[in-house]
Amino acid sequence: MLFKKFKIPLSVVFLAIGILLGTQIDKVFSNDPLRENLNKLNDILTFTEKYYIEDIKPEILVESAINGILSNLDPHSVYIRPKENEDIEETFRGEFEGIGVEFQIINDTLNVISAITGGPSEYLGIIPGDKIINVGGNSIVGLSNEQIRNKLRGNAGTYVKISISRFGIAKLLDFDIKRAKIPLHTVDLYFMLNNETGYISVTRFAEKTDEEFNKAISELEKSGMKQLLLDLRGNPGGYLSQAVNIASLFIDGNKKIVYTKGRVTSFNESYYSEKYAKYSKLPLVLLVDKGSASASEIVAGAIQDLDRGLVVGETTFGKGLVQRSFELNDKSALRLTISKYYTPSGRLIQRDYKSKKDKDEYYADINNRREAEGNNINHKVESDSSKPIFKTKNGRIVYGGGGITPDYFVKSEKVTEFTSNLLKSDLFFQFISNYLLNKKDLIKKNESLDYFINNFHFSESDLNNFISYIQTKKIKFEPELYNRDKHYIEKRLKATIARNYWKNTGWYRIMLMNDIQINKAMELFGEAKSLANLK
Repeated sequence: MLFKKFKIPLSVVFLAIGILLGTQIDKVFSNDPLRENLNKLNDILTFTEKYYIEDIKPEILVESAINGILSNLDPHSVYIRPKENEDIEETFRGEFEGIGVEFQIINDTLNVISAITGGPSEYLGIIPGDKIINVGGNSIVGLSNEQIRNKLRGNAGTYVKISISRFGIAKLLDFDIKRAKIPLHTVDLYFMLNNETGYISVTRFAEKTDEEFNKAISELEKSGMKQLLLDLRGNPGGYLSQAVNIASLFIDGNKKIVYTKGRVTSFNESYYSEKYAKYSKLPLVLLVDKGSASASEIVAGAIQDLDRGLVVGETTFGKGLVQRSFELNDKSALRLTISKYYTPSGRLIQRDYKSKKDKDEYYADINNRREAEGNNINHKVESDSSKPIFKTKNGRIVYGGGGITPDYFVKSEKVTEFTSNLLKSDLFFQFISNYLLNKKDLIKKNESLDYFINNFHFSESDLNNFISYIQTKKIKFEPELYNRDKHYIEKRLKATIARNYWKNTGWYRIMLMNDIQINKAMELFGEAKSLANLK
């Protein structure tokens, strides 16, 4: 009875409280600047889509609004469209699904540069110089790179029929290729530079970089490696965790390798090396340049701050911001900067971007550096700068706020505009493709890469034929510039042949010969050993 008496009044009370809370919450949110501005943005998009003089797709309006928002943030916070996001994820996963060929489109025709080792195309005998004419019974002549890639790729286990034109064979060769998972290696090259010096090149830091690196360094160790040259030139970065894993191979004693700080405290993290590092006693020199960024700078910064080795080359890019990727409903993504990373000494590597008018100026700024070559072990080159000062483990002064400045400045090899034009037109590959058509016995069965490197040389007649060839492509021949770059031109032509037979190993073994940055690095292992107090 008592319960029944109060049932209706209590309901009324609860309803009144709900209404009151609702009105108060609405007032709270109505004073929220973000909500107010979202309503404004929604109105503008709606009015534009409904009343603008021309039809315009809503997704174009939304993307424009997103890019407008991000233009007011840092240069590394970006919106990524669905297809681009898929390609980026594929790159960092370290594999894709397809037939496994590297190709290049020349005169509207797909030319096979090489079949990827271990892939289905290599297994079926597809070779460099083959021209893929049809895919799935349809001509691909004239299609773009992306269109061809979409036709050749597909789920592992599915089949695709391709038709190939091969020199010396009149009819097309048909292949039914079973697509497979194709590895994308990040440690694409490793070999012994001499009897005691190992060389490893890391092109980016992806999902399996540490696995690949451990395999490479283990094989070099078996070959007698006593010191290591680690090449991070042109490495744009990648996963922070992978950079920590690589640095930890050389740094022991639970030392701090990198730490991050953000506005949201949950993004603050510190990363340390293991107590025991397998290669903590291995003399180490790193190569860097302006293309070395992000995760590359984490490795270089840790090695430099802890005086674990020497850094040689040119000042790195200067990216000290950490991004997290947020996937959106349509598989696009927002890559948003959430924190900054700092080297063991406390250096922020990120260079100035707030004083730049836009992203183009920010990215172009790295080309305006004027760096004198020579010894910079005590970093006196930067002594007149306004950058913040820090100290390494041994007390050397280093500077923050502008990338990793090397301990020895050595500029990379530069070619003239004449040779740059040859490279842009890809005339080296085209000439060698034709050159090899008439020299099928150029490489004998038992000849090794070492034999080729030491014994093969182009004749003057060969080089004159190359000059004649480039003139047929309507590129003006400039004798003075050609003679200035002649050594480089011969080296690149020879490397293109080597790639045809020995793939990337052949290419890089020749292209790295007489590399001025490598030559200088090879002179510095004694100093690197002394700096790290190695016996």
